[in-house]
Amino acid sequence: MRLIEIGIILMILLLITGVVLTSTEDMTGKVTTTQQSKHFETLTSEIVDNLINNPGVPENWQEYEKGTPGLAIVNENGEVIPNSVSYVKFIVLGNNYKKMVFEKLFSSRLKSSMELVPLKSSISSVKIGDEISSDNIYSVNRIVKCDFYKKFVLKDFQNPGKCNHNHGQDENSCNYFKIFKGNLKKSDYYLLIDDNEDLNYFIDTTQDRSQDWHSPYSKAIYLNDEIEFFDDTSEIVFVHLDKPQAKAVIVSLPKDFDKNNLNYDYFRTNECKFILKAGF
Repeated sequence: MRLIEIGIILMILLLITGVVLTSTEDMTGKVTTTQQSKHFETLTSEIVDNLINNPGVPENWQEYEKGTPGLAIVNENGEVIPNSVSYVKFIVLGNNYKKMVFEKLFSSRLKSSMELVPLKSSISSVKIGDEISSDNIYSVNRIVKCDFYKKFVLKDFQNPGKCNHNHGQDENSCNYFKIFKGNLKKSDYYLLIDDNEDLNYFIDTTQDRSQDWHSPYSKAIYLNDEIEFFDDTSEIVFVHLDKPQAKAVIVSLPKDFDKNNLNYDYFRTNECKFILKAGF
């Protein structure tokens, strides 16, 4: 009888021990999973903040498609703009995503995608990276400045310019640019106007001082055909708008530029949402 009782007690002790061990393993697994999740969440956030606040190493890494990527914009004074995304670098990063993001930034541990979503703009969002099917997705959002095609802007009428007719900049927007005949063979020049702007314009040069105002025939006015050089190889071209701080820009574009993107919003500094998603 005593042996049977001892056997029963041992069985109960073994069952209790098994339950305790299983529970301990479950708790250990949950702690490990939680710690790992926090680690990847922190890693994703750090990668985002580094990308939008650094131009990369070297600063022009996108030209060589080598180095450590960064997306921050460097302005004309060589200053890094914090919380910004260069569209050119963003696209190059997308072309080399596996090598530069999956392998270099995430050490081949997480797949990811990045998206630029313009706010208060007529242009579409742009997404690069991997498709993520995991249920565990780490998502980080930041509001940034993004430049799209701003590098092609010669003059922005939101900024005061010079005028050869002494137009007051409190009533008009005037600006100018210098052009050589040879430039027209490789570049197209446009005056781009915001869709919501209602204004008139005229174009003249140092030799042809016209003052005839015209209503825009388009929000993308082709300037190449409106520039006369007379007997010179270069000319100073003035553009006049009958509204102060007009939402308009003068751009110089390569001949193969996609004309479907001749939209003022592409050539101004946009406020965008930058989204990075990462998962297994």
